This record gives sequence, structure tokens and C-alpha cells, in this order.
Amino acid sequence: MIRKTFVALALSLALGSGMAQTVQEPAKVYFTSEITPESLLDIFKSLGVKPEGNVAVKISTGESEESNHLRPELIAPLVKEVKGTIVECNTAYKGNRSDTESHRRAIEQRGYGKIAVVDIMDAEGSMPLPMQDTTYFADNLVGKNLANYDFMINLAHFKGHAMGGFGGVIKNQSIGVASADGKGLIHTAGLFADASKAFNKPKNGQDGFLESMAGAAQSVHNYFKGKKGIVYINVMNNMSVDCDCNGHPDKPMLKDMGILASLDPVALDQACLDMVFNHTSAEGDDSAPLIERINTRHGTHTVDYAEKIGLGTKKYVIVNLDSKSAK
Repeated sequence: MIRKTFVALALSLALGSGMAQTVQEPAKVYFTSEITPESLLDIFKSLGVKPEGNVAVKISTGESEESNHLRPELIAPLVKEVKGTIVECNTAYKGNRSDTESHRRAIEQRGYGKIAVVDIMDAEGSMPLPMQDTTYFADNLVGKNLANYDFMINLAHFKGHAMGGFGGVIKNQSIGVASADGKGLIHTAGLFADASKAFNKPKNGQDGFLESMAGAAQSVHNYFKGKKGIVYINVMNNMSVDCDCNGHPDKPMLKDMGILASLDPVALDQACLDMVFNHTSAEGDDSAPLIERINTRHGTHTVDYAEKIGLGTKKYVIVNLDSKSAK
């Protein structure tokens, strides 16, 4: 069911801090309360963008079968419609996806290889993308095979995150597209381009890490805007306080909310945050644990900074696809 408090808020002009250097019109964020393979394909089509060339679909393949990653059966129709390649990169932490051989085995165990070709983009190393925001480093290190793609669908699972507070499209495009060594660069805010040092204390503390995520996401956005384009989708289901990189996540306390999509990553993550923060909790549907996780990590600063550096705007209007289908 659509959250009435959210819809009442979101159908008007949503929150915006005015931090961007230039005035921007509110971005369109499309919403459906349905979480099905068909609704995922429909919300993608609502963006009105036709993929061209080689299409990358960036997801998280999940640390274990217990993780809350987006399942192959949910994403298969979209991936097949766009003739996409699922793309991922190895992790910086030691786990089931920290090297290419283990990661490929995990991908097959999760069933992704049955629906599409899966490319571990940093299997042969990194390539640099120039940073527009050079506060912490000049080049973002992404998986080398990113160069093979012309268009990207950033297909993220919106949930909590142990270090960033929350994970949405900005996280999926920064840490998620970075090579293992690039993850070290982001996590330490430019101190170490080394996966083994990824969890050293970052320059400028927690905010340095969050700001580095925003800047890295911007470099990927700029890269694809210079090619055939990029679109953004957040699926708000199984919203544990823990990321899909956690093999044993806490049980989600918050009920599923829906799918949101936009051409603006900042507006999209902000809309999802607003849904969580404006949610009226009830028994069995409690947003408090996720809000606490976000607040204790200063997680909303990621979108604030992303707007400040010009990645997008926090101002948005909701296009409610449920309302359209009901007419």
C-alpha cells in the first residue's frame, strides 16, 4: 500500500537545500508500489530513454544467499529487454567476492549466470575516471571493463549500510563501480588506492568517506553522459539496516515500499530517504532502526554533498504510476 503521508508530501515539491551552484528545476522521480518483474520493466520504460550500444546493468550480487540482493527472477525481464550485461566489481573486504574466482562462483550460485552474461569489471584491474570534484583525489579507479559499455542502468537495492548509513544508487555507482583498489581510495578519502587498506581511517573522517562516494558517483555519471547515457532505479524491498555485502544481515523491520526511478541520482536517493524518514511506523512496520542506522553514520550528508558538487538536485516531484494505472 502506498504510504499516504509520503504521497501527500511528495506530490508537492519535495525537500531541497539550495546548495547547488545553479538553480535547477525539480527532477522527476517515478514511483510504483508494485515490486514485480513487470513493474520494474514498466518503471524503466517510463523514463523514456532507449538504451543504445552495449548496456551495463549494475547490481550487487550479494555476499551470500541470505543477503537481501535483488534476485535474478525480479530483474531478468528488464535485463533481457535491454540486452544487458550484468556488471560488478570485486570487494575490498575479504569474503565470498573478494577475488574474481570466488566472485564468479558466487554469481553462479545466486543464479545470475542463468539470465545474462555477468562481467566482473575489475578482473583485469582498474581504469581512471577524472573527478569533477577533486577535493580528495583526481581520478576515480573503476573496473577496467567499464570502457566496454555505452549505457548504464544503475539498478540498486535501497537499504541500510554499516559504513555509509544507507545504500542507494549513489553508493551502487561509487563503491559498486570502483575496482577493489578504487574502493580503498573512496573508503579512505584519497589516502590509499589499495584494497588491503580500504578500512583505514579516512581523510576528514566519516564525512570525507561520504563526500568521496558522492564525487566518485559523479565521475561515473559524467562518463556515461558523455557516451549514450545512464538511468537510475532504487528497489525499496527487504530494507535491513545491513547492506547486501553482509552475509548475515539483520531482519528487515520495515515493510517493502516500492520501486522508484529517475534520471537524477540525487533526487532519487533523496526521495527514498524521505519515504523512510516520513514513514509512520506501526507494529511490524518500523522505520526507526533504519533511520537510526542512517543518522548514526551521518548518511544523509552523501546526498547533501552530491547536490553541492552538482551531481543532481534534492528537489523532485513524484510521478505516481499507480495513480496512472488506476485511471
